[in-house]
Amino acid sequence: MQRRQVIQNWIESRNVQFFITAVIIINAITLGMETADSITSRFGTILHIFDKLALAIFTIEISLKLYARGTGFFKDGWNNFDFIVVAIALFPASGPLAVLRSFRILRVLRLMSMVPQMRSVIQALITAIPGMFSIIGLISLIFYVSAVLTTNFYAENFSEWFGTIGASMYTLFQVMTLESWSMGIVRPVMEMHPNAWIFFVPFILVTSFAVINLFIGVIVDAMQTQHKTEDAEIESHNHEDSQILRKEINELRMEIGELKDILRKK
Repeated sequence: MQRRQVIQNWIESRNVQFFITAVIIINAITLGMETADSITSRFGTILHIFDKLALAIFTIEISLKLYARGTGFFKDGWNNFDFIVVAIALFPASGPLAVLRSFRILRVLRLMSMVPQMRSVIQALITAIPGMFSIIGLISLIFYVSAVLTTNFYAENFSEWFGTIGASMYTLFQVMTLESWSMGIVRPVMEMHPNAWIFFVPFILVTSFAVINLFIGVIVDAMQTQHKTEDAEIESHNHEDSQILRKEINELRMEIGELKDILRKK
């Protein structure tokens, strides 16, 4: 048990974490370099060796964490994420599983679990998912109603853009993103239907500004909640430490008092 604790303290130490982070970053660079034929032809062997070395380091790291924590390793979602990412890279890069070789770049995503700031952002995004689903439902409803309207209004003259519900929804998505919405879509429609702006302007205001800002608001609120939770955990931890320190000081005072009594009696 003592050995497991020592290994856990070592693998989670700042120096080891910095080393693993550096290996992840360098491995990400080398994997990008492998996509260039000119670089691969000159340094392909070195890049391949480093890739194998990086995989070996990650495998050893995960193995040590598994040994140190036992089944408790899988109780942490970030540990499960790291385990899956490394496990994918261990599949043979030949035969029917050769496509998995391309997924080696997923190792870079381990930075999300290694860097505390990134981890906080991801946890905040996960917290915001329920609220985001509500907004997605709202915007889907708006898109469906708008697609039915535009299909009825403009399908006859602009069948490519509004000929079906699906085509209308895709066109409206382009309008929402403000990509060539004016000269590319709305103005040509207004040449045939001068009053089309009565629909498109409110649609853009609602979808591009109001609803999208709701997404941002939910995410910002989730991040603030995440920060408050982290601050509460830190405060709770500091309170526990102060309680322990206060107890130790009181015990030390009692021992000093007992020692003074002994010295007086002598």
